[in-house]
Amino acid sequence: MISAAVTGFSTGLSLILAIGAQNAFVLRQGLMRQHVLAVCLTCALSDALLIAIGVTGFRQIAALLPWLDPAMRLGGAAFLLAYGARSLWSAWHSTSVLRPEGAAKTAFGPTVATCLALTWLNPHVYLDTVVLLGTVSTRFAGAEAAFAAGATAASFTFFFSLGFGAGWLRPVFQRPASWRVLEAGIGLVMWLIALKLVMGS
Repeated sequence: MISAAVTGFSTGLSLILAIGAQNAFVLRQGLMRQHVLAVCLTCALSDALLIAIGVTGFRQIAALLPWLDPAMRLGGAAFLLAYGARSLWSAWHSTSVLRPEGAAKTAFGPTVATCLALTWLNPHVYLDTVVLLGTVSTRFAGAEAAFAAGATAASFTFFFSLGFGAGWLRPVFQRPASWRVLEAGIGLVMWLIALKLVMGS
């Protein structure tokens, strides 16, 4: 149970760390100190629902289609290799910095609506939470709930840390080197997960 929870937490955290529109939005809201609680809660609860769907439903589907599990493992590994390569490429070439100061303030409703759109309209979120986490959870027969709890805890930990800790990160992410270091770390973690998926297939 502990091993499943730890794996769920580490796998979920490594997947969610990837810099994307959703994370940049949470970071921006945190830096601007606007609707931070609502934004963090929206992202974390959405992840929790998708993780539950992946962990509870994927095993049943895989039982009906025996070829689906290894296919998803290999497909997920290929995606992670490509995603990791993109992160490493960005780490080598990126000159991006975070500039939230010029953004206009938004009301509560539009802010939450934007957060929901960035979460549920992003096709990668389904691959990460439903397919990849669902696939990895099949390695822990009987302990899927612990795996899901660990992955869900990772989402809550990440989003609330990002949103409410953003003020401390303002000086850091004004330097392109900070993004490059983070992207490099993400790329290596993605490749490590891909290797584990291939070895477990």
